[in-house]
Amino acid sequence: MSGSCARTEILLGQQGLARLAESHVLIAGLGGVGGACAEALCRAGVGTLTLVDFDVVSKTDLNRQLIALNSTLGLPKVNVLTDRLHDINPDTVVIKRNEFIDRSKAEAISIDDKLDFIADCIDAITCKTALIDSCNQSGKPIISSMGAGGRLDPTQVKISRMDKTENCALAREIRKQLRRIKSSLEFPVVHSTELQIKGLPHQEVAASDLAPASRPRAVNGAISYMPNIFGLMMAGHIIQTLLKS
Repeated sequence: MSGSCARTEILLGQQGLARLAESHVLIAGLGGVGGACAEALCRAGVGTLTLVDFDVVSKTDLNRQLIALNSTLGLPKVNVLTDRLHDINPDTVVIKRNEFIDRSKAEAISIDDKLDFIADCIDAITCKTALIDSCNQSGKPIISSMGAGGRLDPTQVKISRMDKTENCALAREIRKQLRRIKSSLEFPVVHSTELQIKGLPHQEVAASDLAPASRPRAVNGAISYMPNIFGLMMAGHIIQTLLKS
């Protein structure tokens, strides 16, 4: 056993390690949730990771995102996270896509036979809905992160089906969008049942906080640990699913 995989092999055995090593997961959105998810997958030994994000590291990321350091401010998130993952495990194959996921890209992702699983960590509702619906139509396994902002209680974070969430405004909006286009709600999501602490009103949203083609939205407060918990739980679900396939 190599030092980097010794503790993992105790849990999974050589067959489990081999299954993860041959797996390919795409992480869409590399903020607090996506960064933690990608790092956990890398440390567990997932062989290939595709990272998708159009954004750069900003000062407002410093309180919660693994890749956000004073030394990385202004750098593309895909580049910073790729360097970090290669520093953890040089053998991990990382595919960088510094781009925005629109409907056509979502459809292409969903039919890519090389991908075993999709981790949806996108903030923008239109893009999130497009990726989820495309995966629903193609049968591509996906887990989606709902709203981690405005929450403090880690004990209220859980994984459930999309149609079983509670107290999550983002989940309600995504359900509304999916029902409008007659898309399935039978896929797993990470969400919190905690009542959300109110964020800043729409008019106080800075331009840098908006994705291309997104509508103005409120900015929710965020604590250091919550997005990372969401990301780690996503990674745990993905790894367990891959090991069973």
